Amino acid sequence: MTDAWLNAADAALRTLFVTPRASAPCPTPELPTDDLSDTEKDLSGALMRVNHVGEVCAQALYTAQALATRNNQLRTQLTLASQEEADHLAWTRQRLDALGARPSLLNPVWYAGAFGLGLIAGRLGDRVSLGFVAETERQVEAHLASHLELLPERDLASRAIVTQMKDDESRHAQAAQDAGAAMLPTPVQGLMRLAAKVMTSVAHRI
Repeated sequence: MTDAWLNAADAALRTLFVTPRASAPCPTPELPTDDLSDTEKDLSGALMRVNHVGEVCAQALYTAQALATRNNQLRTQLTLASQEEADHLAWTRQRLDALGARPSLLNPVWYAGAFGLGLIAGRLGDRVSLGFVAETERQVEAHLASHLELLPERDLASRAIVTQMKDDESRHAQAAQDAGAAMLPTPVQGLMRLAAKVMTSVAHRI
């Protein structure tokens, strides 16, 4: 158990303070991205900062849920999903750098909050934990779909990343559902949406 907590601490430090490296190539548009205006760069930077925060939270959630479960098969599933989300973390950070934008200054706060939620979900049992994954990924998928409507039309590079992320989140949600995820109560789903709205609104600016 001590080793598991040390690994969780290592994962937190790597997520927050080490430049992430992707195991898969960053999605690129078929056509080169046109030069963006300063206004377009600011908008894209803010939206990709929000997406980067989402991936910081994903690392925290999956790490905490893998720590909490006693089911080795589920732990493996969560770990594999976390590795794929790590690619998203790297891609969004790369895009932030290209846009001249910075990550959220509150990333340690977002990570800590998400880790706590993941630990609670994991302690409530595997079906609840999987239900939390499925609902989170469904909400993230919807959030990414909204960003595809908001991103500047000419920002093909950001759009390519967000499109791939959206497809991956949909697959993660389905995998959790197939593994026996419990349907979370409607009030819990609402609270999750409210928490996500607060996070995205703040991360858009800070």
